[in-house]
Amino acid sequence: MTKQKERNKEKMEVDRESFRDQVSRLELKDETLIGLYRTMATIRHFELMADKLYAAGKVHGTMHLSAGQEAVAAGTSLAVRQDDYFINHHRGHGHFIAKGADINLMMAEFIGRDTGYNHGRGGSMHIADFQSNNLGANGIVGGGIPQAVGVGLALQMQKRKEICICVFGDGASNEGVFHEAMNMAALWKLPVLYICENNKYGMSMDVERAAAKLPIAQRADAYGIPWACVDGNDVVEVYDAMKIAADHVRSGKGPYFVETITYRYFGHSKSDRNLYRSKEEIEDWKKNRDPIMRFTKHLLQSETLGEDQAQEIDNQAEEVILKAVEFAEASPEPDPSTVMEYVYA
Repeated sequence: MTKQKERNKEKMEVDRESFRDQVSRLELKDETLIGLYRTMATIRHFELMADKLYAAGKVHGTMHLSAGQEAVAAGTSLAVRQDDYFINHHRGHGHFIAKGADINLMMAEFIGRDTGYNHGRGGSMHIADFQSNNLGANGIVGGGIPQAVGVGLALQMQKRKEICICVFGDGASNEGVFHEAMNMAALWKLPVLYICENNKYGMSMDVERAAAKLPIAQRADAYGIPWACVDGNDVVEVYDAMKIAADHVRSGKGPYFVETITYRYFGHSKSDRNLYRSKEEIEDWKKNRDPIMRFTKHLLQSETLGEDQAQEIDNQAEEVILKAVEFAEASPEPDPSTVMEYVYA
């Protein structure tokens, strides 16, 4: 055996033991880990299919894909309760799926069909499901940050045990309302978990050119809010941080801020030609830092999964998406005469 092979084997042993120690400390069972893998695979296949449907002219308006960011959605969803309130951002398909969305209804909404969650009115950017406390997203950068203050205040006044999870991007952290909301949430000790998905670019602007000091999460110090900045492409690390944060918020101690460092493979939206970053940079993240690839490696090394089982789960996830497309395409378009229905004033 060559020295390089020996070093590789030693590293593999260290990685395997480190992963086992981590999941043991967090009391994560094999079925839970496999569930995380299934969730991330489902999100990835949904986003890849979304890209194909858009190219085929079947999507109304624009869309914002989260391929590459799956670990944040999967880890967060596992760490919080299903009845917690959730406010999304416009790159939110993954979070909606991780929270347990019906993929058929979600796909129907995505292509604007009447059988969708919002009868085709919401589409990609505004999908919501009030029955599951998923309050939806909006196209306003940072728009959900102050909304979370209102939801948190309502939960506090009603003495509820649910918390509000609010997700936004790195670009939104430079909006003035970010500071206003953080100050108010801290002042009133509201049950809000703020999550910044820092995927390095706010539209086309590199975060290092837009933020005077990093990490973004350290801004929470100004309001006495505890914070963490974690590897957003490590699903177990994300879960660990979010569990600590969620427990803190639920205990009545006030808000918590978690920043996750991640990366999106697609452009900001479908009009983005990706001229601000190189193909080499994108490929480096795909090859060396992909969240699904990294997690699969850990599952295989720890013998939580076998290669055949991993492939079977991936195939099943793809099949779920394909069936959802069949359901959506067989569904009717909204009746124009109902245009004023499902509108709130």
